[in-house]
Amino acid sequence: MKNLLQITKDMKNIHYKIIIFSILILVLGCKDKPTIMVEEAHETENENIVELTDAQFAQTEIKIGKIEKRKIGHEITVNGVIDVPPQGNISVTVPYGGFLKYTAMLPGSKLKKGQVVATVENPEFIEFQRDYLEALAKNEYLKADFERQQILNNEEVTSAKVFQKAKSNYFINKANVQALESKLRLIGINPSNVKSGKISSVINVYSPINGIVREVYINTGKYFKPQDVLMDITDASDLHVELKVYEDDIPLIKIGQRIRFRLANAPKKWMEAEVFLIANNVRDDRTITIHGHLKENNEELLPGMFVNANIEVETLEQYATPEEAIVRFEGKHYIFKSLGSRKEGEQMMNDFEMVEIIKGSEEEGFVAVTFEDKSEDVTKMDIVLKDAFTLLAKAKNSEEEGGHGH
Repeated sequence: MKNLLQITKDMKNIHYKIIIFSILILVLGCKDKPTIMVEEAHETENENIVELTDAQFAQTEIKIGKIEKRKIGHEITVNGVIDVPPQGNISVTVPYGGFLKYTAMLPGSKLKKGQVVATVENPEFIEFQRDYLEALAKNEYLKADFERQQILNNEEVTSAKVFQKAKSNYFINKANVQALESKLRLIGINPSNVKSGKISSVINVYSPINGIVREVYINTGKYFKPQDVLMDITDASDLHVELKVYEDDIPLIKIGQRIRFRLANAPKKWMEAEVFLIANNVRDDRTITIHGHLKENNEELLPGMFVNANIEVETLEQYATPEEAIVRFEGKHYIFKSLGSRKEGEQMMNDFEMVEIIKGSEEEGFVAVTFEDKSEDVTKMDIVLKDAFTLLAKAKNSEEEGGHGH
C-alpha cells in the first residue's frame, strides 16, 4: 500500500512538471511575437527609403540641389489644327476649260510664285487670238476713218451724223480690242506675242503664290470644265493654329497670350504662337475658336495637322523642379529628397526618400510642384534634380527582391 501511494505521488510530480513546461513554452512563444511585429513595422516605415553606397552613387548622374522659385505661366491645355486663312488657300482653275496637257505637280510639291504648274490645250484659244488680230486690223481702218471724218466735220464738209457713226464704230472696236487683250491675259497669253504672229492652242498655267501643292484633282489628258479645280495651293507662310477653347476657360483668353503647341507625331518638339483672334460665338459643343500667329515659319507644318497646345493665361512665381527630377509610379508623381550621408560599418551610405508631389504647370523644361504632405518645408529641402529614375529603379527592384532599396 505504501508503495502504491509513493507511485501515485511520483506521477503527480511528473504531471505538474509537464504542465509547468508547457506554460513556459507558451510564454516564450508569446515573447517572440512582438519582435516579429517590430520588424514588420520597421519595413513599413522605410518602404520609400533608398540607400546608395558611395561607390553606387559615383556610378550615377545624380545631381542634388534646391527647389527654386521660377516664373511659370499658368496654362490651359487645348487641342486644334494647323490652318490657313481663306486668302492663303488658292484653287487653280482655267477659264474656258480645256485638256490638261501636262503637269508634274504632286501633293506636297513646293512652288514659287510664277512657276509653271500645268500646260493646258484648248482649240478655243486659237479663236480668241484670231478675233484679237481681226479686231486689231479693223482698228487701223476705223481709226483712220474716224480721224478723216473728224477733219471733214470740222470743215463742215460732211454731216455730223456721218462723223458720229465713224466715231462710234472706232470706239466700239477699240473697246473690243481691249476686251480681247484682257481675255488673252486671263488665260495666260501675252497679246504682244499674238501681235508678232505667235499663235498657239496651248497655254501655261502659273502659280500665283509661293506655296505648297495641297491636292491635285486631275490627270494628264483629261478634259475639264471652266469651273473645275485643277489643284489647290497653300501659302505656307500664312499658316496659323486654330484651337478650341471650352466655355469655362473663355474669360481667361486674351489677345497676345503665348501659345505653346506640338504636333501629335512629334510630342517633344514645342513651337510657339500668339493669340491674335478670338471668336465671339459659342458652338454646340460649348467651345469657341481662337487663332494664333506662328512665331516662326516651319516647313514641316501642313494645313490639317492635329496639334496639342497650351495657352499661357497668366504668369506666377512658383516652386519648380526640372522635368527629370520627377518620376511617375503607379499613377502618382514623386521626387527624391536627399537625407544626407551616414556611416554604416566600413561604408558611407547616401539616403534618399521618395516623396509624393502634385505636378503643376510646365514651361521650358521646368514643372511647378506642390507636396501632398503640406508639412514639408521646401526651403530646407535638398532634392535629386537629375537622374531620379535611377533611384526609382533601385527602390522598386529592391522591393521585388524583398528589400527596401538598401
